[in-house]
Amino acid sequence: MKAAEAHKMSDEELRVEEDRLRKKLFELRCQAVTEKLENPRQLGNLKRDIARLLTEQRTRQLKQETN
Repeated sequence: MKAAEAHKMSDEELRVEEDRLRKKLFELRCQAVTEKLENPRQLGNLKRDIARLLTEQRTRQLKQETN
């Protein structure tokens, strides 16, 4: 996911996508403990995507507070 994609999402879509990515991250962490991951880079990529969504949510929150 790119930052531009997060900009286009609505507030509700951001929350839903964040929940989905957090669940996927949890599943990958469990899989990493029990077996070898096909692509260990997925963990880092998911964390980055979650951070992008949280950044966009915080940016919108700050904009609302200043208006």
